[in-house]
Amino acid sequence: MEAKVLERFPAGAPRGSWPAEEYAAARRAEGEPATVVMDLKSDAFLVVVEQDAGGRT
Repeated sequence: MEAKVLERFPAGAPRGSWPAEEYAAARRAEGEPATVVMDLKSDAFLVVVEQDAGGRT
């Protein structure tokens, strides 16, 4: 399985703000199985959708 990155959000969001989670929730409401993961190298939250090797979700 591979993951397609839908959006990136810097980890330094203001306290009480969860933009990556809000974005992922909106995608899930549209039927896309979005998940938030942390990319430690870039210090960012990524909203991703898992795909099989053929590019399908």
